[in-house]
Amino acid sequence: MECTQCPVACRADRDINAGACKVKGMKIAKYYLHPFEEPPVSFKRGSGCLFFCGCSLGCAFCQNFELSRNLRGKEISTSHLADIFKELEDMGAENINLVNPTHYLRHIMGAIEIYRPKIPIVYNTHGYETVESIQLANEFVDIWLTDLKFIDGALSKRYTARSNYSDYALPAVKLMAQKHLKMREDGKMLSGCIVRHLVLPLGVYDSLNVVKFVSELPESVYFSLMSQYTPCGEIENFKELQRRITRREYERVVNAVKEAGLKNVFLQEYDSADESYIPQWDY
Repeated sequence: MECTQCPVACRADRDINAGACKVKGMKIAKYYLHPFEEPPVSFKRGSGCLFFCGCSLGCAFCQNFELSRNLRGKEISTSHLADIFKELEDMGAENINLVNPTHYLRHIMGAIEIYRPKIPIVYNTHGYETVESIQLANEFVDIWLTDLKFIDGALSKRYTARSNYSDYALPAVKLMAQKHLKMREDGKMLSGCIVRHLVLPLGVYDSLNVVKFVSELPESVYFSLMSQYTPCGEIENFKELQRRITRREYERVVNAVKEAGLKNVFLQEYDSADESYIPQWDY
């Protein structure tokens, strides 16, 4: 089957050959109860995160570099994925959190046909998505947890393999933002949309663009502003990425969030930049 699940639409037969995402078949690097998602997602027992390998976006600064470049991981079948859903439920997961799922949409849909989790399903994506794939995933997704990395095409061209990131991400996020917000009285999210943004060194001007865009989405959307940028990945040719953001850079974006009047906001503490956010991979 020709793969057109992500905007690259490389048309590789990924049962036989690797696509633009660098993987064939399906590979994962870890699944466990993850405590470091936004509070309504990790909640009390942890989010049942399942980390998929490969990626067609190719961010130079990817904190999960070994996974996105397919340098490690274990091949699994669709039926095995369904078994992992059950196992995470049995472990007490608050939800099933599909991390980097874009290029595995048909595998995930197949697994859900075998076993539909009884807990919310989180689609944890970089945002580089087609509207068509989002519409398909919306049939089973309860919570959209999406990055909005850039609006400026110059930044996405500089730091990723895709200069057209925002051409796809902005319409996709607008569609995700339509998801009905449902919160339990104790603060657990059952459905809704969370838009994440990581502030980059020298990237404040575009972070302000992102804040403006999010301010025009439905008020039910949560915005998660992250200060945790940690130099890693393939950044030897990007001097500006070889440092963490400054307190002044972060505070400029935080002030913009406050001025925009956003109601549902998660703000990381400035000193959250730490490699402890990167899991220890199992495979």
